[in-house]
Amino acid sequence: MAYSEATVVAGGLIHIPILIGVFGFLQKAIGTKKPLDGGQSNSNSSSQGTSSTVSQSTKKAPARKQGHSNIPVNTYKPKTPFLGKVLENYSLLKQGAIGRVNHITFDLSEGDPQLRYVEGQSIGIIPAGEDAKGKPHKLRLYSIASTRHGDNYQGNTVSLCVRQLQYEKDGRTIDGVCSTYLCDIKPGDKVKITGPVGKEMLLPEDEDANIIMLATGTGIAPMRAYLRRMFEPTEREKNNWNFKGKAWLFMGAPKSANLLYDADFEHYKASFPENLRYTKAISREQTNTKGGRMYIQDRVLEHADEIFTLIENPKTHIYLCGLKGMEPGIDEAMSKAAAAKGINWSELRPQLKKQDRWHVETY
Repeated sequence: MAYSEATVVAGGLIHIPILIGVFGFLQKAIGTKKPLDGGQSNSNSSSQGTSSTVSQSTKKAPARKQGHSNIPVNTYKPKTPFLGKVLENYSLLKQGAIGRVNHITFDLSEGDPQLRYVEGQSIGIIPAGEDAKGKPHKLRLYSIASTRHGDNYQGNTVSLCVRQLQYEKDGRTIDGVCSTYLCDIKPGDKVKITGPVGKEMLLPEDEDANIIMLATGTGIAPMRAYLRRMFEPTEREKNNWNFKGKAWLFMGAPKSANLLYDADFEHYKASFPENLRYTKAISREQTNTKGGRMYIQDRVLEHADEIFTLIENPKTHIYLCGLKGMEPGIDEAMSKAAAAKGINWSELRPQLKKQDRWHVETY
């Protein structure tokens, strides 16, 4: 997932007309905003029950703000970026998919100091070349798709999940500057990297926490890192953190061919059926209860009672990542689901945020 330094630019999957607006509401309520890759240099659930259980449990739960002082931040800054070598760059899409999405891995071993990060953080990429004014391009931020150990488990690589941004302007198709640059780079190329940055999307320290994840498109990047940390055998051997809770991934895509890392998630679900649920919303292939396209907020409504039962547990965390347009739909679904239990979602959500249980990153 990508962001620019300042303003979020529309990008990502084109299948989410209803989702557009979902994450916006959450952003206002939560106060989370990160910019993303753009084509210009300056951008880049219905349930039954009573209200007392959820509302009382959240009010009684102590503020759970974690001590993040030991989290690495800004090892490399824009004026002194690290030159990381591209190790691999390949498509994540199957035949018949919409758009272009690549998995890109960089070598960090030559850094002095080496750039280190944790799951849920982002790195900055400064694309080569200059803008229309002859100035160097500004950096874009991308959510990290790998664990701290990297895809090779050696702790010296970082991986990104990048969708090429394209949009129409004056009858012409405009390609996003940084996303196109990244999708086109070759193994061996050197890329300017900054960071890491971000503490909003970090996993809790509780091994028995419950993690609800809602993602669309390349918003799957941090979720992929979480799930690898939770369920990849080699990761579990390396970690001092051994996940024992419940993880539930809701993934939105326009077509089955656009489901990113789908085989990996299906494997984790088969290997850890008591710990992982994986629910898909494929808008152009599935229909909701009203006969319309199936979006991620429809899945939230379908499973509202279970979701709010989990929220009753003060160890449950919710993570949302993807297009900013997701926010209104997700918020509406959560509001309806909460109302069915006699809960005011607009009051509950800030409580969850204050307890460090509501995490949003949109672009």
